Amino acid sequence: MNTKKFRAPFKKALSLSDYPTDYTGDFKSKEEAEEELKKNIEKMAMLQDKLYAHDKYALLIIFQAMDAAGKDGAIKHVMSGLNPQGTQVFSFKQPSAEELDHDYLWRINKSLPERGRIGIFNRSHYEELLVVRVHNYLEAEKLPPDVTTKDIWKNRFRQFCDYERYLHENGIRTVKFFLHVSKEEQKRRFLKRLDDPARNWKFSSSDLAERGHWDDYQKAYEDAIAHTSSAYGPWYIVPADKKWFARLLISTVIVRALEKMKPEYPVLNEAKMQNLESYREQLMGEE
Repeated sequence: MNTKKFRAPFKKALSLSDYPTDYTGDFKSKEEAEEELKKNIEKMAMLQDKLYAHDKYALLIIFQAMDAAGKDGAIKHVMSGLNPQGTQVFSFKQPSAEELDHDYLWRINKSLPERGRIGIFNRSHYEELLVVRVHNYLEAEKLPPDVTTKDIWKNRFRQFCDYERYLHENGIRTVKFFLHVSKEEQKRRFLKRLDDPARNWKFSSSDLAERGHWDDYQKAYEDAIAHTSSAYGPWYIVPADKKWFARLLISTVIVRALEKMKPEYPVLNEAKMQNLESYREQLMGEE
């Protein structure tokens, strides 16, 4: 699969209307895609094992999307083969009073993956460029007046890029996914939640309220993606109307990101290899 066609251009304006939400490429069926997904899950498991043993790099995977775009399902299915010991998942909700008394990256820094691990953010610091911007929640962050100027969003775009370059230069590779779902498909999924007792709990009045800001969110996503997609933190615009294709694309991007790190099992030096032989002799000599 050519994943580059889904990668947002670096520092270039874009329109989400140019990216189809129902694209499935050359795949003609869900079954065909699921077979490829299975292979990717196996590759991820092998690469994660090496990443953990190598202990030099970490991978940060960020998921952003409108409600019902499939973030939870993608995380559940794509990451199903990973070892929980080497995986960390965080969901970021509305900031607490303690978090609002710190800079907006404070809670993000606390949740970054350790070396050798894969970190998954279900929503992230990008909410600062999305929900905070759409609803004008800046006042709640108690920022000084010389910061909340007309340049605040331009400055935050720069801060995000600088932050992800900083992570890259410290061995944390970042990959960002925007699950691009159509308004019609979101409506269908909302109705399904209302009709299915097992999914009723997923729906709330706030879902409808946020849907009312659809156009504002699309604009906010366009600006955020256009200004923060870089070599250090590329954005992938994932067609999300067909969940099976979205999951396959996400898994392919992750596999290639891990392969690019070239993780390998540590090679022991001669002295350590001799120690292993000594340990073997001790074990074999036991009665």
